[in-house]
Amino acid sequence: MEQKRCEIAETDEAYPKVLFELEEPPERLYVIGDPESLTLPSLAVIGARRATPYGLAVAEMAGRIAAECGIALVSGGAMGCDAAALRAAQRAGGVTVVVSGTGADRVYPQTSRDVFEGAPRGGGCVVSLEHWGSPPIPYVFPKRNRVIAALCEALLVAEAGERSGTSSTAECASDLGRTIYAVPGSIFSPESVGANRLICEGAAPIVSEEDLEMRISLDFGAVRLMMPGQKRELGRILSALVSSPMRPDDLANRLGEPALSVLVALSDYEASGLVVRLPDGRYSPSRECLLSR
Repeated sequence: MEQKRCEIAETDEAYPKVLFELEEPPERLYVIGDPESLTLPSLAVIGARRATPYGLAVAEMAGRIAAECGIALVSGGAMGCDAAALRAAQRAGGVTVVVSGTGADRVYPQTSRDVFEGAPRGGGCVVSLEHWGSPPIPYVFPKRNRVIAALCEALLVAEAGERSGTSSTAECASDLGRTIYAVPGSIFSPESVGANRLICEGAAPIVSEEDLEMRISLDFGAVRLMMPGQKRELGRILSALVSSPMRPDDLANRLGEPALSVLVALSDYEASGLVVRLPDGRYSPSRECLLSR
């Protein structure tokens, strides 16, 4: 089914007024779907493209809670945390807004096709600053990130390294007076340096699912429509990995267990889908394991 397309100029009534807060508001927006979704109360969820299972689980949790609280979810549609948050919100029946760095009629990256197509179907939209058919160009994405920051009332950083587009988007949102949430990670994890630093600089730390629900309730006046389920207890190995992904030898030393026993347990957990091996040799709880807690 062909989705509704429209163009919105700065002078049009439908143009989101919050974009005028930007130093250089986009002159025109290209929209597929319902342009009114651009004016809904919204939470932006952003994070690393090469996200760890922890970051993906956090992004999915945030997307689902936003949908269950009845607020729109805004993100960029990139692989990793952006797409994970959008998918979770769409699965939960929420309205989503994908701010694209290409023409709104192009899917980039292709791995996010489902979220680009799902946004208009669910009452949201795909919006772009670029003309129809525009390809991905590096200098466009910082402009796209500023629009994400402007459209939201609060922005959550699921996971971010030291220098990243995620951090610059959060900085822009802060400059615009938006509320910043950040999820802390291990001080030994390079993937959490940016998020941890944001907390040091004043971002509201989100330390649990219930904590995010409370922040949304206070900042949006929105009540969650569903209650979280019971948490599943984890064993010593998985609990240690939740705290910080580790290599088998480091994990064995931390727990005071024989290295062979830890390796056998990790192999069993990996076969069961409870842990994944990261490219640098560390083991981490899988996204599914984290979300089932």
